[in-house]
Amino acid sequence: MPEGPSIIILKEKLKPFKGKKVLDANGYAKGFDAGMLIGKTLKDIKTWGKHTLLVFPKFAVRVHMMLFGSYYINSSPKKNASLHMQFANGEVNFSISSIKLIEEPLDDVYDWPADIMSKKWDTQKAITKLKAKPKMMICDALLDQKIFSGSGNIIKNESLFRARLHPESIIGQIPEKKLEDLIQEVLNFSQDFLKWRKINQLTRHLEAHEKNFCPRDNIALHKTDTGKTKRHSYYCEKCQELID
Repeated sequence: MPEGPSIIILKEKLKPFKGKKVLDANGYAKGFDAGMLIGKTLKDIKTWGKHTLLVFPKFAVRVHMMLFGSYYINSSPKKNASLHMQFANGEVNFSISSIKLIEEPLDDVYDWPADIMSKKWDTQKAITKLKAKPKMMICDALLDQKIFSGSGNIIKNESLFRARLHPESIIGQIPEKKLEDLIQEVLNFSQDFLKWRKINQLTRHLEAHEKNFCPRDNIALHKTDTGKTKRHSYYCEKCQELID
């Protein structure tokens, strides 16, 4: 599943189509009539977490690539696309993706300060949301899109490793200063993620996610499905403190 930084890269790749008219559109996405886009001008491209928002006059189209989705710019997927859009200067295809029409104002739909890639990010608001769930494991909170929109398993594992915090730590027991430190690591790593992904060097810079040994202590990392989400966590029992 693409995480927030990868969606920012997609937004940049879509910029040549901003201000252009859709000449043709089709797709097999359930509950969405792609034909309504024909003749409409793509006014803007916005993002919120893992959502790509294609803004047209009077409505927007939300694209969510879910677990297995992908996109093709000026090329086509092997099978029919969830959404295909043809412009005078090229084509855009989204495959195995959820496509949804949004007719409400986007400011009424999206909590922009919850987006870890947004300049409107609000740390104090995130802390308030965390404190409202005192019994939740921090590994689950880092995947909660209402708190950390755009965060996925890579960001979860790497930010917890940087903050020296065990994924099964209980939010209500974690000191506020430690929560602030963790949030800062989420933001810092997300920007590093973006930088490294742009030059295809993300994997070589990862310290915990899908790694075997702790680079700080040179001991084996644990790989366990943690929390209610049951997603893989990679962590060091020596340098990542369990606070429960």
